[in-house]
Amino acid sequence: MPFSPEEVAEMRAAVVALDPALERAHAQTPVFDWRNGDHGFLGLFRMIVDQQVSLASAAAVWARLQAGLGEITPETLLAHDLESLKGMGLSRQKATYGQGIARAQLDGTVDLEHLSTLDDEAAIAALVSLNGVGLWTAEAYLLICDGRTDVFPGGDIALQEAIKWADRLEHRPDTKAAYARAEIWRPHRAVASHLLWAWYGGVKKGQIVLDG
Repeated sequence: MPFSPEEVAEMRAAVVALDPALERAHAQTPVFDWRNGDHGFLGLFRMIVDQQVSLASAAAVWARLQAGLGEITPETLLAHDLESLKGMGLSRQKATYGQGIARAQLDGTVDLEHLSTLDDEAAIAALVSLNGVGLWTAEAYLLICDGRTDVFPGGDIALQEAIKWADRLEHRPDTKAAYARAEIWRPHRAVASHLLWAWYGGVKKGQIVLDG
């Protein structure tokens, strides 16, 4: 975990102090852990594998990859052809994306292991240069796998919906409006993301009831 519970609590209190509209989400949402993914190639590849499928399906594919590849590394991924990877549960598209990321890591085009040496803007530019990595994936990777504290994936539908609830809006803000809305949370946009994700998840699971 990149941050201790005490550090998360401090950042959470700081972002709520910046924006009273988050007080309701803060009051209704229990303590949460920082979402934490693997660093480097493994973390980014896992995000590609997990996209657009259910959690259960993603976990099943990952387990088949682990069984088929042993250790999941750029080298082991590139040692298998696309048909072999399809046999382990990957779609051809995701297998192609994964191998492209693996090549970029090995040839130094994008060094995922040392991405933390770049500022947010440069890191996002490096990530989206990879085929299959869009802006949301890049921002989510920096937030979840790189432990950055001031990244906000404005295209995330759950975050947009939670902003609608927080601001008591009639309609969900679009991506541009969500980015603009998040400016007030600097330099704690990542913890605001975690708070809104946790609030949204609690509501969807029936653990939190929105008032009004």
